[in-house]
Amino acid sequence: MRSSSKSLWIDAFNRLKKNKASMVSLGIIIVLCFIALFARQISPYPFDEQHMDAILQPPSARFWLGTDSLGRDLLSRVIYGARMSMAVGILTAFISLILGTIYGVISGWFGGRVDALLMRALDIITSIPTLVLMILVKVIFDSVQLFENPELRALTSILLALSLVGWVSLARVVRGQVLQVKEMTFVEAARALGASQFWTVIKHVLPNILGPIIVLLSFQIPSNILFESFLSFIGLGLQPPFSSWGVLASEGAKSIRSYPHVIISPGVALFIAMLAFQFLGDGLRDALDPKMKGSV
Repeated sequence: MRSSSKSLWIDAFNRLKKNKASMVSLGIIIVLCFIALFARQISPYPFDEQHMDAILQPPSARFWLGTDSLGRDLLSRVIYGARMSMAVGILTAFISLILGTIYGVISGWFGGRVDALLMRALDIITSIPTLVLMILVKVIFDSVQLFENPELRALTSILLALSLVGWVSLARVVRGQVLQVKEMTFVEAARALGASQFWTVIKHVLPNILGPIIVLLSFQIPSNILFESFLSFIGLGLQPPFSSWGVLASEGAKSIRSYPHVIISPGVALFIAMLAFQFLGDGLRDALDPKMKGSV
């Protein structure tokens, strides 16, 4: 059983390697994560350093992407923005994954009244517009002020806001997969042999529903990055002097006609990141689809 499961994952990875767009996208994502992790070492200037002699300068040898209205180097701010945007996108997706998996497994595994009650709760949550719920959650966490550091406080509040909204779709997918898998022969055999419910779920159910979860996770990360950028753009996310791609886009929109380079840089970075995750998600979906097995 274990070797068969391992073989399936190896076959999926081999299919993924044949998808050139997905592999290039994976490389881009790795580079973006590296930039985000080592932003302080890579950026030529601190993200908030002002050069009063070079305000709104176009790209040049000194400032490769130009400067903004306060003379700050745009390349440095885009690099620091990658740290914020990628952190929000990836961490939020994994928090949503944990919450959604636990909720969906409980609902699908126990079924009956437990499933009905949990699903009605999800219906109530999904009846609230996503943006309204997200803003409401963020405003509540902003008022709590968990940390003294304003950057960490803003990052934490937006992480929690996106996580507490994004887990709902994951929970529904996990529930549906659990309902299918728990009726399969190997799960019934484990029950007949006296395996506990917890062990059966961990050992037999979760490994067999990882494929759809991973695919959904890869699509949720760019959605989180876009939501963070949108919230920052409308003034509800990270705010200056802190840098995220949404903050930079919001600042650049004010001078888009006279100085378009201010908004082009974060816009291109956001576009590349979202496109890379989208192509990787498409490749993972094809690689983990059992119908693709015959093409290996």
